[in-house]
Amino acid sequence: MEDFEKIYADYYQAVYRYALSLCRDREWAEEITQESFFKALKSIDSFRGDCKLQVWLCQIAKNTFYTAAKRKNSQKEYSPEQLGAENTPEERLLDADTAFALHTLLHVLEQPYKEVFWMRTFGELSFKDIGRIWGKTESWARVTYHRARLKLKEGIQ
Repeated sequence: MEDFEKIYADYYQAVYRYALSLCRDREWAEEITQESFFKALKSIDSFRGDCKLQVWLCQIAKNTFYTAAKRKNSQKEYSPEQLGAENTPEERLLDADTAFALHTLLHVLEQPYKEVFWMRTFGELSFKDIGRIWGKTESWARVTYHRARLKLKEGIQ
């Protein structure tokens, strides 16, 4: 427990600043940070040391934020214009014409972008798993996926 208190003292500000960058609300960032450290305390035994402790804590904060944001957003009502704004390539799959265009673009997208995009979007694999499959790092998988998304966005527009 004393070790965790040191972790809390050492990393609190970094996790709070990260949470604040996600939600842009001081009170909400505080809640996210507190909940993230609570989750980390419950699962500290699962930390394998594959990444820096700060990265692991921020990942927990990010997941906590996204879960809370989904909960908050599901309680709001949106106008049709808001719902259609800023769709990601994955969200555009809901529209049949766009889906066909996206699949056509995916068909000609070069490797490794094509396969990494498929693994992440349709296979729902983690970046860590994608990196392991390719014999690369988790960061490589993230960068490759985001580059694939950019290439697809450019092709759809």
